Amino acid sequence: MREAFRNGNGVAWSEHDPGLFEGTEPFFGPGYRANLVSSWIPALDGVEAKLRRGARVADGGCGHGASTLIMAEAFPKSTFIGYDYHESSIAWAHKAAAKAGLDRRVTFEVASSTDFPGNGFDLVACFDCLHDMGDPVGAARHVRGSLTPDGTWLIVEPFAEDEVEKNLNPVGRTYYAASTLVCVPASMAHGDPALGAQAGGTRLREVVMGGGFTRFRRATQTPFNLILETRP
Repeated sequence: MREAFRNGNGVAWSEHDPGLFEGTEPFFGPGYRANLVSSWIPALDGVEAKLRRGARVADGGCGHGASTLIMAEAFPKSTFIGYDYHESSIAWAHKAAAKAGLDRRVTFEVASSTDFPGNGFDLVACFDCLHDMGDPVGAARHVRGSLTPDGTWLIVEPFAEDEVEKNLNPVGRTYYAASTLVCVPASMAHGDPALGAQAGGTRLREVVMGGGFTRFRRATQTPFNLILETRP
């Protein structure tokens, strides 16, 4: 990490101590369990009804699979696949799916955000990871190509205003700290857009539109997250 700050080459997610991977899930997990099914998905236009009928869902940058499994448990008629480039996290997610008894409807694969396989997804979701990516515009372009014509991309990001001074509060300071040590170095290791955890709605919109989407809106929010709905 010290050398990365000196040379600007970044630190890939996979280069961190495993404690980071194990700690990320309990950091974000409570918010997902409290909000994802009860308020975030219902805030998206028509998505909840699709999931209840039976939809194909991809969870990009799924990590240990907490978000994937929460959705799978809530919507038993839908099928889910989680992608992450980090092999150890995918191995963890496989075990978690089996333990939850969801492994018949949930699969996990090692793949990056810009080349994960499959298409015809009704919903693609990215939870607290778009800002980490080395090529977020490329990821947006790939997501667009993987969706059905009326599909939805759900983007959940750390809450941030566009102006730095508006983020100087306890939540924003926590996110800036994580951004400095984890998020920006991860992005720099793979491409260098360096959005960071406090990207804000305007910069995220630029990423999405740069990937070829035409509709972008803030569906809802919490003090900790922005929930963004994006459509082709």
